[in-house]
Amino acid sequence: MRRTWGLRKTIKLSRHEKGREGEAAAATWLQDRGYRIESKNYRCRMGELDLVAWQRGTLVFVEVKTRGPDSLAGPAEAVNARKRARIIQAARHYLLRFASQPPDCRFDVIEVTAALQGSLAIHHLPDAFRPDWP
Repeated sequence: MRRTWGLRKTIKLSRHEKGREGEAAAATWLQDRGYRIESKNYRCRMGELDLVAWQRGTLVFVEVKTRGPDSLAGPAEAVNARKRARIIQAARHYLLRFASQPPDCRFDVIEVTAALQGSLAIHHLPDAFRPDWP
């Protein structure tokens, strides 16, 4: 993805900037489909949750992966076992705020792929993985 600067200069977005843009696009995409975003970039010592949203009484923890058009691997492939474990630990920490009765929850992955023209394609993988808790 490229951003134009002035008339002739073009700079390439950093990995961090691409990730932020992908997360913003994913949040908008979810809101357009009736999700209510509760938290963005929730951080704790166990890890980070990109998006936390409600969908009809279910708390959804969303991992957003953004890749450019020249990426060889699909974005969801980056959500490996180690990454899933960190997301689950962060979700456990997040759920502490619900004290006695935590809500139903699930873990989704949203793939954001940038096209050469600068547009973004979004692919939602609901219930992409499950934690080992009951």
